[in-house]
Amino acid sequence: MDIEIFLNGEKKTIPHGFTVADLVNFLGLVPQRLAIECNSQILKRDNWNKKLISAGDKIEIVHFVGGGVTAPLQPQTRNAG
Repeated sequence: MDIEIFLNGEKKTIPHGFTVADLVNFLGLVPQRLAIECNSQILKRDNWNKKLISAGDKIEIVHFVGGGVTAPLQPQTRNAG
């Protein structure tokens, strides 16, 4: 049996009995770069395997993206003197 949830504001259908960890795997996401909120509560990563998702739950998943350098790094010079 499937259930409907709201994932990042969009209605989605997932299998009944999924945990948050199951959802992450199902979506093919990299867990180390995520923060997850369920019904306005931030979930600790240690609890993702324990938190069962229920019909109507509102899940928000935020991806962390590493930044980069926009300009080349310039070597620093020292003044002799």
